[in-house]
Amino acid sequence: MLYNDSIVALATPSGAGAIAIIRISGPEAITIGNSVFKSIKNKDLTKQKTHTLHLGHIMDASKTLDEVLVSLFKGPNSYTGENTIEISCHGSTYIQQQIIQLLLRKGCRMADPGEFTLRAFLNGKLDLSQAEAVADLISSDNEASHQIAMQQMRGGFSNEIAKLREELLNFASLIELELDFAEEDVEFADRTQFHELLNRIEFVLKRLIDSFAVGNVIKNGIPVAIVGEPNVGKSTLLNALLNEERAIVSEIAGTTRDTVEDELVIGGIGFRFIDTAGIRETQDVVESIGIRKTFEKIEQAQVVLYLFESLKFKVQSSDYIVEIEKIKNQFPLKPLVVVINKTELLTDEEVAEIKKQLQPLNVILEMISAKQNLGIEELKNQLLSFVNTGALRNNETIVTNTRHYDSLLKALEEITKVKYGLETNLPSDLMAIDIKEALYHFGTITGQVTNDELLGNIFANFCIGK
Repeated sequence: MLYNDSIVALATPSGAGAIAIIRISGPEAITIGNSVFKSIKNKDLTKQKTHTLHLGHIMDASKTLDEVLVSLFKGPNSYTGENTIEISCHGSTYIQQQIIQLLLRKGCRMADPGEFTLRAFLNGKLDLSQAEAVADLISSDNEASHQIAMQQMRGGFSNEIAKLREELLNFASLIELELDFAEEDVEFADRTQFHELLNRIEFVLKRLIDSFAVGNVIKNGIPVAIVGEPNVGKSTLLNALLNEERAIVSEIAGTTRDTVEDELVIGGIGFRFIDTAGIRETQDVVESIGIRKTFEKIEQAQVVLYLFESLKFKVQSSDYIVEIEKIKNQFPLKPLVVVINKTELLTDEEVAEIKKQLQPLNVILEMISAKQNLGIEELKNQLLSFVNTGALRNNETIVTNTRHYDSLLKALEEITKVKYGLETNLPSDLMAIDIKEALYHFGTITGQVTNDELLGNIFANFCIGK
C-alpha cells in the first residue's frame, strides 16, 4: 500500500458544536491548505516551521468562509508521518461542509475509515497492535478499558511480543545456519539455552492468553442477569443500581414482558445489567415468550442475581430453595448471588433464620432493600469481586483483542511443537518449519507480517477522521 494523494476528513464528531477540526494529510497537504488560507500576518504556510499555530481565514476565492486556527505538522514528525494540517473552525455544520468541499475541489479526497491511522502504521509511526489500540481508546467507556487501551497504545503489549520474537528469531538464524553445515554435523544453537527460551516464551504466551478472559469482559462489559418471580423488585433493583428510573415499576405482576438492559461502571469495570421477565407458570403467550428469553439471558450472562421477596421467602423457603438448586444445577459454572429484597420487613431473628437455611447451598447471599437503597453498595462490591482486577492493578499486559488472542493461541501451538521436537531430537530442518510458523504468528500481531485484506478488515472498523 502506497499513498501519494492527500486526504481530508472531519476529525471531530459530526453535527454542530463550539468548534470543529478538519484534518488534511498527504504530500500536498500543506500546499493545499496554504491555497485556501489567508494568514492575518500574511504568512506562507509552506515556509513555516513544523508544530506551529497560525491564525487567519479560509477563503473561497474572494469569499471568507470562516476565521480559523491552523495547526501545522511536517512529516515525518506528525501523527501520520506525512505533512498534516488541522483546521480548527467554528462548529457550524454549514461551515464544516463548505471548507471540506473547498478542499476537495483543491485536490484532496475524502479519507476512508481509519485511513489517518493506517498511514501512521504504514509510515512506521505505530505498529499494528498500537494502531488497533487507538480504536479501543476511542470506544473506551470506563476506567479499566481506558487504562488497557492506553497501555497498548504506548506499546506495552507489542514490546513484549517483539522482544520474544527477536530472541526466537536469533535462535532460528542459528538453526538455519546448522542446515547450511548439515554435512559437518555441527550445532550452533545451544540446546539448553534454546529450551530455556522456549519455556519462557510458553509461560508468557499462556499468561497473555489467560488474560484475555479478563480483558474481554473489561472491554465488552460483564453481563449480569437479574432473575426471579414477578413483582419481587427486579426492576426496582435495576433502578437502584443505575440510580435512575430505567425500568417500569408496577404492582401488577408480570410488568416486565421483555428484557431491559443498561450499563453501570463499578470500580472502573463495566457491568451490563439485564432485567428479565419474572419466572412463573403463566398462560399469557407474550409473558411466556419473556420467560423463555429469561433462560436465554441466564445462558448469556456471566453472573446471575436471583432475587426473592423477603416475606414470601420466609413463608415458602423450601420451595424457593428447590428453585435455587435447579438454577445451580443447570448453570453450575456461573456465580449465583441470592438477593433477598425488602429486608426492612424482617426482624433480625428472621434474617438470621434465612441465612441459616441458605448456608448448606453454598451460595452468596446479599440482603437488600432496593426501594430504600439499603445494601446496594455491598451488592456492587460483591459483583466487583467476580472480576480478577489484580493484573489491572499491577499494570500487567492484558489482551482484549480477539485477533491477538487467536494469533497467540496459534503461536503457542507452534512453540509447543518446537519444544517437543527439541526434547525428542527432531532434525533441525523440521524444527525450523515450526519456528517459522511461530514467528509468523508473532508478526501478525505487531504488523511485521500483514496483507491488504487484514489491514482492510482492521481499519474498516475505525471512524472516519482517525
